[in-house]
Amino acid sequence: MTFSWTRVGAILRKELRDYRRNRFVIFSMSALPLLFIVLTMIQLFTIKVSSSPRLNDRIGISMLYLLIIPTMVPSALTAYSVVGEREQGTLEPVLITPIRREEFLVGKALAAFAPTLVIAYTLFGVFLGAAELFAQPAVVSAIFERSHVLVQLLYTPLLAGWSIWMGIGISARSTDVRAAQQLAVFASLPPLGLVALLSFNVIPASVGLALGLAAGLLVVDGFGWRAVAALFDRERLITGGRA
Repeated sequence: MTFSWTRVGAILRKELRDYRRNRFVIFSMSALPLLFIVLTMIQLFTIKVSSSPRLNDRIGISMLYLLIIPTMVPSALTAYSVVGEREQGTLEPVLITPIRREEFLVGKALAAFAPTLVIAYTLFGVFLGAAELFAQPAVVSAIFERSHVLVQLLYTPLLAGWSIWMGIGISARSTDVRAAQQLAVFASLPPLGLVALLSFNVIPASVGLALGLAAGLLVVDGFGWRAVAALFDRERLITGGRA
């Protein structure tokens, strides 16, 4: 049976419908991004130009809050994606249908990836608009002159991809939703730590380095799909009973 995007679309639509009925998902997709954009705005508008040696560090902190959104939101969603359905008894009817595990996993991943990108890039646009209108000119210049914008645009989908595959992999092997969510959040942090080192110039930032690290993370995300598919034990999920 060949890979079918039609079946992937069916899983995607099912997941998006389930999101609208899940309070935890609604909270994760609204309250957490709102919290981090508020922290970003506070950090932005309290920057003092007089402290020029630390100006870039303060901007780096502001931008780092925005990168937490594509890290935390998809990890919370995907950690629930398999074990949560298993606990509710809605997983087995899906798995006994003629759908490949790769199609099932890609549908789950896209259901978390698409809204995460919409939220993250929308809030990044709000941040840039607020900086342009209300921040001090020196702060605005520092935001656009350095690699901050490139890091945001480039690493948002890559961090989301890492978090999604880690979350789905953990969810597929877990028997408890809360444990899966906690593990998924911790597993999503290592790439964010690397981006933080770039943002604070602990690792000297350059366009070439940013692109190279992004390419490496893209390869890791690609292998993540294959690794999670190899670990996805369909028979265990069906015959193993509910958690």
